[in-house]
Amino acid sequence: MAAPPDARTRDWDQVSRAAADVYFPHELTLLGGGTVPRPTLRTLDLGPVLIGYVGWGADVAIACDYPNAYEINMPVSGRLESRGRHGAVISTPGEATVFRADTPSLISHWDSTCTVLGVKFDAEWLDREAEQVLDRDVVRVGGLVPDQLRLDNGAARDWQQLVTGLAEHLSGPGTFSGSSMVAEQLAGAVSACFLLASCPDDRSSAPPRPRAFASVVDALHDDPARPWTAAQMASLAGMSVRRLQEGFRLWMGCTPTEYLVGLRLQRADADLSAGSDATVSDVAARWGFSSASRFASAYRRRYGRPPSQRR
Repeated sequence: MAAPPDARTRDWDQVSRAAADVYFPHELTLLGGGTVPRPTLRTLDLGPVLIGYVGWGADVAIACDYPNAYEINMPVSGRLESRGRHGAVISTPGEATVFRADTPSLISHWDSTCTVLGVKFDAEWLDREAEQVLDRDVVRVGGLVPDQLRLDNGAARDWQQLVTGLAEHLSGPGTFSGSSMVAEQLAGAVSACFLLASCPDDRSSAPPRPRAFASVVDALHDDPARPWTAAQMASLAGMSVRRLQEGFRLWMGCTPTEYLVGLRLQRADADLSAGSDATVSDVAARWGFSSASRFASAYRRRYGRPPSQRR
């Protein structure tokens, strides 16, 4: 997590530089003037994906070219006004404004009560992920995504909940600093969910038959502890993430990730019942769970009791 700018600072240039160091170079204009900065800046770095809360505590305008990265801003309070390709875009809680990479953009009014939950994607990385997730040639994701994304239902709501969960539960200093595999897995999940929620669905082909993803099932059984991403599973099957998910739901009644979690829980349950000296935390880590608490919650949902009772 990046440290926030000193809340006591009265220097808007210092606040702007701190935000630019984490996100993008920009031109900040104070609307009204004379306001003491009350910034909010907390971020979680997952490599090609950066998640963070940003607020200024004053009415400002921001001009930015978003070099080499896409930015999606979801207000959790207040109002965010910007200029999109087809006119004004006004986002409030339940909506997200999408800013394209390497495209001059203007946030004409970021009001003093507005704090956004922002997600920054490395542009080249997201474009490559899109080819795997969407199963099509993608020159730039910017040509597919809308100026604004509604977050009140379906895949977009699921994506917002995923990002919000990460922002709420991964707030400690140095979170995942020593676990690049976990960070990679989470970045892949955030990007895949965003692409499925924001890019048009191509349903020109039927869901694959079971034999088309048998290799994925075999690979998951062989190594369930591996930090699998949705894109990796889809690549193994030779199809898009969307088609892989449709096939799993149709033929197995769950998503690939749900299937993987079930496998991990089965292996963990066998370890717990074997009577070894391993702790619950040891077992959780052995089978690919990011934390003992997440493992315990998943275990209780499946087996109706905490893992400590199984031991």
